[in-house]
Amino acid sequence: MTNGTVKWFNNTKGYGFVRAEGRDDDLFVHYSYIQMDGYRSLKAGQAVEFDEVVRDHGLHAINLRCKVAAQVHRQHEATA
Repeated sequence: MTNGTVKWFNNTKGYGFVRAEGRDDDLFVHYSYIQMDGYRSLKAGQAVEFDEVVRDHGLHAINLRCKVAAQVHRQHEATA
């Protein structure tokens, strides 16, 4: 998986862009690529991890997960 940050995400349209760490190219992300329960949304600057694929219109970030949520979940498991 690749680490990165959310550049921007439009909740109304359901898509946005993320940037991989150490690189200048942006990757497209659609709300359906986000791995989370409930309403799928992202915030600018949010730390994420994802898989990269090349599609007809460029790089896409798929199987995207928010890193903070994963860290909180792991901390909860450690204290349980």
